Amino acid sequence: MRAMVKLFSSSWFAWFLLSALVSVNVGVEARVRHYKWEVKYEFHSPDCFEKLVIAINGQSPGPSIVAEQGDTIVVELTNRLLTENIAIHWHGIRQIGTPWSDGTEGVTQCPILPAQTHVYKFVVDRPGTYLYHAHYGMQREAGLYGSIRVSLPKGAKEPFAYDGEHSLLLADWWHRSTYEQSTGLSSKPFRWVGEPQSLLIQGRGSYNCSLVSGLNAAGTGSVCNATNPQCSPHFMTVVPGKTYRIRIASVTSLSALNFQIEGHNMTIVEADGHYVEPVVVQNLNIYSGETYSVLVKADRDPSRNYWAAVNVRARKPETPTGVAIFNYYPNHPKRRPPTIPPAGPVWNDTSYAIAQSQSIKARAGFIHTPPSQSDRVITLLNTQNLIDGFRRWSLNNVSFTLPHTPYLIAIHQNLTHAFNQTPAPDSYRAKEYDIFRPPPNPNATQSDSIYRLRFNSTVDIILQNANTLNPNNSETHPWHLHGHDFWVLGYGIGVFDPVNDPKKYNLVNPIMKNSAAVFPYGWTALRFKADNPGAWAFHCHIEAHFYMGMGVVFESGVDRLGKLPDSIMGCGES
Repeated sequence: MRAMVKLFSSSWFAWFLLSALVSVNVGVEARVRHYKWEVKYEFHSPDCFEKLVIAINGQSPGPSIVAEQGDTIVVELTNRLLTENIAIHWHGIRQIGTPWSDGTEGVTQCPILPAQTHVYKFVVDRPGTYLYHAHYGMQREAGLYGSIRVSLPKGAKEPFAYDGEHSLLLADWWHRSTYEQSTGLSSKPFRWVGEPQSLLIQGRGSYNCSLVSGLNAAGTGSVCNATNPQCSPHFMTVVPGKTYRIRIASVTSLSALNFQIEGHNMTIVEADGHYVEPVVVQNLNIYSGETYSVLVKADRDPSRNYWAAVNVRARKPETPTGVAIFNYYPNHPKRRPPTIPPAGPVWNDTSYAIAQSQSIKARAGFIHTPPSQSDRVITLLNTQNLIDGFRRWSLNNVSFTLPHTPYLIAIHQNLTHAFNQTPAPDSYRAKEYDIFRPPPNPNATQSDSIYRLRFNSTVDIILQNANTLNPNNSETHPWHLHGHDFWVLGYGIGVFDPVNDPKKYNLVNPIMKNSAAVFPYGWTALRFKADNPGAWAFHCHIEAHFYMGMGVVFESGVDRLGKLPDSIMGCGES
């Protein structure tokens, strides 16, 4: 009886039960949706330049997962990479009751070995726009990603109306392999990955082939072919006068982006799976890991097509505009607009970026009010450092590294020697550290220690940005939390003031998200409930930055879990 009381009192189980009841109330039975995937390298030309990509069933981006709220997703994934392990993270899916399916190598599972088949099984408990991507090494940069779209059960209505929908996955693209890039990041002297060669919309971009020469891998033609149909622009066909929902997800490995449709306003209605108060914008800033839905009315001159464009923000652009075609029926979908693609707002206008983020609030009728106080505050100072001469990113002067035994397994089986048991630091010496200068002592330490959170406690995370090792340089970092959503309570520039800044928090209608940015020389305040048993990564979603140590792990309630699946074992002490 005590066990039953404990189970029903846990908030994760209560939420899961509530989601099930919602599905029952609308009179629709949840379905089990099966996917069978093979992952392997193939030669593709997403931006007209041929290179190896990691494809799923021959596709990059991979197949879309389309489901209804409450459905169970089963993905039978076979690794055909021959010499590489893999793991896939289901970004934005909270994995309530299934933390072992989060897909984070080193945190929730051992990697999937070559020729091995692994089954991911989880429930999509909330409607919205999500994505999936590799979470092993830097494989996301090689094209291992795709979309997840979860609709309401039939009979349920959303708080906005539209006539049709399109989905867009935004990515940045390099011609060098992930091996070359990761080797450069781990070298002395340090070799940065550089800016991407192209921006892709739904897996398609356009590189200037006049800049390269040479044959393709087969020796049958040029390595870059501007007439290759694989790199013809993606198009979205619309009927004049109709309104369309466009689901937009960013899976970029480095770039913050700005998206717009030439001559059309967009109304933001969803962010990271949560309904928001409608905000009309001419363009949308979107950071890696974020997802949005916007409504667009096809109300322009129907005799022509229009550009949909993405441009780099927050870094000095060296990458051409990425384009797709907003195709007015009955114009031919490949008919190019007669204009130049829009260039977007000024790339380094931080005030504009913060203002747009602050304008997005939870929608009335769908507000989840945050707790008025937190039980714990963790302040994370983002700095660039050196460890034995190697360049790393650190949090509170500690650069994160993954252990050989995944945390979920090590904690559940009480393998205390599998990782550093010293608690990760909750703060830094704010009064002594000048965030506007390079670190006076650039040296840091490396550790696989984690944060142990009291189950069901309320935790505040203060992301504090600072100068890099280069003078007068601070970068935008998009942070993603696995297993939870957080409330975004506020943004600011300068050093966070723990006395006065919390007085300015939005506790009335803050947006809930799973990904949010901290801006140059600024801070971002987040709050979440540690109510989902498991071990969960929280990290910068820039691929190279996480590879270089910009991440942490939160653990809570692992003792509440039953037996872990054998399928996640097999590495380290497991």
